[in-house]
Amino acid sequence: MTGHPPSGVLVGDKGPGVTSFDVVALLRKSLAVRRIGHAGTLDPGATGVLPILIGEATKLMPYLMEHDKEYLTRVRFGVVTDTQDVSGQVLSTSPVPPLDRAGLEAALAPFVGHIKQVPPMYSALHHEGRRLYELARAGVEVPREPREVVIHAISVEALTTVAVTLRIVCGKGTYVRALASDLGAALGCGAAVEALTRTRVGPFRLADAVPWSEIISAAPSLLARRVVPPETALEGWPSVTLDALGARAFVHGQVAEARGLPSGSQARLVIVKNPSRSFLGVGESTPSGQHVRPVRLLHADHSRTDIPPA
Repeated sequence: MTGHPPSGVLVGDKGPGVTSFDVVALLRKSLAVRRIGHAGTLDPGATGVLPILIGEATKLMPYLMEHDKEYLTRVRFGVVTDTQDVSGQVLSTSPVPPLDRAGLEAALAPFVGHIKQVPPMYSALHHEGRRLYELARAGVEVPREPREVVIHAISVEALTTVAVTLRIVCGKGTYVRALASDLGAALGCGAAVEALTRTRVGPFRLADAVPWSEIISAAPSLLARRVVPPETALEGWPSVTLDALGARAFVHGQVAEARGLPSGSQARLVIVKNPSRSFLGVGESTPSGQHVRPVRLLHADHSRTDIPPA
């Protein structure tokens, strides 16, 4: 691919058996970009939505990470493993009690809302400079403090005598494997994740994601056409368009006069655009709603000039 590399978000459907870092490395080489990263790790065995931020869009990663996520998972009852999914070593098995939808929904109710989770040992969190999964593979287990996460909704999509398919809408930092393990403990039979697909990250849905087969085989020019503008990562945010004088001040790191900002007692993050409606970056509105101060600037982006219309 010639010219400037694309800058924006490539929403991919991660395939099974690869890490999120593997996907980033593959696209770094394919698209010939240096600044690239993903917003939210998926387990190697999991599939689904993996937003890849490219170029200047990497500056928006903290905001994209804040978005809610949605998962579809199949949970197998009657088994406990060291990884909390069926790929791990089986630690114990137990008979599965009779389950019906009403009973299962009652068991799931305490897991909706603000709850505490103990992060799995097989996770990418750090402990004294090492990933927890590295320690786990070495047979080392370390204490982990429970963390508060928020689960907005859990619905039962399908139920058999030994497994359930759940749709989960949750906030950042939630471990579906930990939820499955805790559900199994509550039912007294143990449980582990059998399949996991992330169907949404904020505004990015699985139906709109680039299929894994295309990620690994499509020409770079075709992948470049699937890169969406950086500001799509901030869908739902309020926005303000500055005049030429305000835009000049904003890109030089100065507070800019603005109109149409939400007013209130608290400052709010907003999308900031110039008179031609080009995205300048993230700003913070003043409580008066009359000014915006720069929080994160995206430099002039020539990245889309070599991406022809679809």
